[in-house]
Amino acid sequence: MSRFEGRVALVTGGGRGIGQAIARRLASDGARVFTAQRGADAGFEAIAADFADADAPARAVAEAVDRAGRLDVLVNNAGVMQEARVEEMALADWERTIRVNLTAPFLAIRAALPHLRAVRGAIVNVGSIEGLGANPRHAAYCASKAGLHGLTRAVAVDHGAEGIRCNAVAPGWIETELNEAFVEAMPDPEAFRRGIGRIHPVGRTGQPEEVAALVAWLASDEAAFVTGQVWTVDGGRMAQLSLPHEDYSAAARHSFQRR
Repeated sequence: MSRFEGRVALVTGGGRGIGQAIARRLASDGARVFTAQRGADAGFEAIAADFADADAPARAVAEAVDRAGRLDVLVNNAGVMQEARVEEMALADWERTIRVNLTAPFLAIRAALPHLRAVRGAIVNVGSIEGLGANPRHAAYCASKAGLHGLTRAVAVDHGAEGIRCNAVAPGWIETELNEAFVEAMPDPEAFRRGIGRIHPVGRTGQPEEVAALVAWLASDEAAFVTGQVWTVDGGRMAQLSLPHEDYSAAARHSFQRR
């Protein structure tokens, strides 16, 4: 029997990138999958939703339950990014980022709790390594993802006794359509790709399917004793201390080998 046979999942922002990969993985493992987003439905049962609208999360949950009769897995993946330092950022941009990346998951969780309680269901929030560290000009995004990590722990603590588990994944550089467009806009895309690869101990960037595999495990009964955790999926990037220049590690290895 498949992992999620007879179970229903709702994936927000499931029309592309990581969200689409998560929806595909859950479906391949037997779940009936609803995706909620603006635009493309990714071939799943689509629910139209703009998560900047405070009513959208509850509507999405209600529609999935109305159509399927239950909800077993909620994946909060929808998100936006606004690039600006604090002193440059308009209040409206800050508020929209927080609204989509943090308030919408809060509202979706609140709406889903009665349904998840009935089936001892699972929540997986898609955070970011930028909830743990920061890239330049990402003040609002970092704040929203750090908040989402905190919300993950709070929900796990408050609702664990009801059989509801809540975890988060924190992806690093994943090869999505948006990141690929960013790379292609660089003066030398290939050189940029090589440079990005070098900052990861595994020597490469990640694939959406690699994030999806972890999400599926966290949502499954195999992770029944796992809750309140933020799981980093970044090829070791956050574990590696920065180096003064790219030749340093090679020189250090050579020095060590001569000892």
